[in-house]
Amino acid sequence: MVADDLKENVPLQKEAKVSMAPTELKPWPEFIQKRIDMWDRLMAEYKAEIAQKKPTPIKITLPDGKQFDAEAWRTTPLQIAEKISKGLAENTVIAKVNGDVWDLDRPFEGDATLQLLKFDDDEAKQVFWHSSAHILGEAMERYCGGHLCYGPPIEEGFYYDMWHDNLTISQDDFQNLDQIVKCAIKDKQPFERLEMTKEDLLEMFKYNEFKVRIIKEKINTPKTTVYRCGPLIDLCRGPHVRHTGKIKAMQITKASSSYWEGKADAESLQRVYGISFPDPKQLKEWQKFQEEAAKRDHRKLGRDQELFFFNPLSPGSAFWYPKGAHIYNTLVNFIRKEYRKRGFTEVITPNMYNSRLWETSGHWQHYAEDMFRFEVEKEQFGLKPMNCPGHCLMYSHQPRTHNELPIRYADFGVLHRNEMSGALTGLIRVRRFQQDDAHIFCRRDQIWEEIKVTVHCCFCTLAEQHGASRG
Repeated sequence: MVADDLKENVPLQKEAKVSMAPTELKPWPEFIQKRIDMWDRLMAEYKAEIAQKKPTPIKITLPDGKQFDAEAWRTTPLQIAEKISKGLAENTVIAKVNGDVWDLDRPFEGDATLQLLKFDDDEAKQVFWHSSAHILGEAMERYCGGHLCYGPPIEEGFYYDMWHDNLTISQDDFQNLDQIVKCAIKDKQPFERLEMTKEDLLEMFKYNEFKVRIIKEKINTPKTTVYRCGPLIDLCRGPHVRHTGKIKAMQITKASSSYWEGKADAESLQRVYGISFPDPKQLKEWQKFQEEAAKRDHRKLGRDQELFFFNPLSPGSAFWYPKGAHIYNTLVNFIRKEYRKRGFTEVITPNMYNSRLWETSGHWQHYAEDMFRFEVEKEQFGLKPMNCPGHCLMYSHQPRTHNELPIRYADFGVLHRNEMSGALTGLIRVRRFQQDDAHIFCRRDQIWEEIKVTVHCCFCTLAEQHGASRG
């Protein structure tokens, strides 16, 4: 993505300007400038404090054992990288100091080991995408003035949640957001780190009820970190890339609704997803892969070949057409055959249980929100999300002797899990499903052998399906 079609520059602070896109709010929400004013004051105090620290000699050790002389509170990982090579410094996403990811521009505080991570490292990817989430959050604030919530990296990309009292972000808004993203990238806004007290945090974010909740409920230390890029200032542990210009290619991919902290009875939020890369070629490759994957999407194949479908009157629960049911039953029968070879016996257990069982198993205390619960004759019941407690009841229903062990139960019973509607994804994330579930009751001296039997069963099952050797 190339940052072009940019409009006027407007002052952000004395030492920086920000490019404005025609699609953003004018003026920005009042809370943005108030945040900046408070940041400038606290950052000036922090810099004065750092300037007073004595720059003592330290040693920085690379993974190959090579050492560099440096100064505590003055030398940064970036400076060490530049001593090695300019190319390395340019391509490094993040540093790792004494085993912890570390901003490239953050000074060392003492003797340290140093690793320099590029985008192909998993930790570096997460940092890169986290920084991209901040750019997206900045664009969302500048576009509609919403209150930001969480903006983490995920397995492939990132998202930002935002609350707005009367706006729903859709695909029609992506181009407008993208123009602001381009502005932020073009400006090469530095990511700056600052530690703030809880009192200052509550003052800075008092306009945002969600940030206030996070500060009050989840921050238990005297100070915590915030990061700034351009006009965005957000609670964040970091670290981040050096500046927004490091994000060479970024695409907003989708928008959906979510709930505050995933709770269905909490506020409804707007969630916007994105993906980014340090090279535009990587984005093009990703886009091509997505196009090919869409052609093979099981949801499309299921619909086109009349195997299964979903209906909003029963979200997350598949309707199987005759051809789909035939495939389904063929798979079940295959698993049954594999189970029988290994001494498993199939059982059938109830779908719902009194809450007393779930309290015993711990589900009621730790998993209740993800279960379907209801009242029957003034007692609480729940549909089973897994078979474990039912199999334990079956095992304990009558006296057992050690000579009976191992006992291997297999169950194809229907399970229900109260997944959030926004998380439902074809047959991958559902509310109603069946699984080849089994539980083994054995003596301590039988554990290792049972593990081997189970692992071998899994291998043979996968090998059969993919035509590999069943050795």
